[in-house]
Amino acid sequence: MNDRVLVKRLESEEKTAGGLYIPDTAKEKPSKGEVVAVGPGKIAENGSRVAMAVKKGDEVLFNKYAGTEIKLDGVDHLVMREEDILAIID
Repeated sequence: MNDRVLVKRLESEEKTAGGLYIPDTAKEKPSKGEVVAVGPGKIAENGSRVAMAVKKGDEVLFNKYAGTEIKLDGVDHLVMREEDILAIID
């Protein structure tokens, strides 16, 4: 897997801050998820391995079109490169 990360999408909000419910047809796919698994890291030009900044269990933000969608046990996941992750949420 090298520098790839397996991310499970987190569910989007069902209603707005004002209290309005959002219908399923108007919802966007969430760009927030939980890291399920990480690879060992990228191999640098000098042959050493660069450690991953994310770890299993981290909550992350990613680009809207990042990664490749896969379904594991009926749950949507994404396989993406670590560079597609925008931020780790504390």
